[in-house]
Amino acid sequence: VQLQASGGGVVQAGGCLTLSCAASGSIFSINVMGWYRQAPGKERELVATITNGGRTNYADSVKGRFTISRDYAKGTVSLQLSRLEPEDTAVYYCKAEVKRYRLDYWKDYWGQGTLVTVSS
Repeated sequence: VQLQASGGGVVQAGGCLTLSCAASGSIFSINVMGWYRQAPGKERELVATITNGGRTNYADSVKGRFTISRDYAKGTVSLQLSRLEPEDTAVYYCKAEVKRYRLDYWKDYWGQGTLVTVSS
């Protein structure tokens, strides 16, 4: 199973960006998908998650500015970032809880990370 993230870049404060992440491989089912971020010198933190049923959860710091969505048929998850702030600068990682074919347990898989830099 592989998760490929894309869409990072440099943007000015107040701007917008969209991140995408595609899951591929021997996947039977995907439960929760989400985005996390890690700023320099800080621990990785949750940004947003979306369940198989479409329930979303956001960190307080991004509520009202970021929107997570999912394409269930394609196995992708996206994160729309708006009203970006310099404090949003971080490497953003996608994560998926996956059940593989012929296996009866769920496992978390991580993407490689994509850098978002917000300039003031």
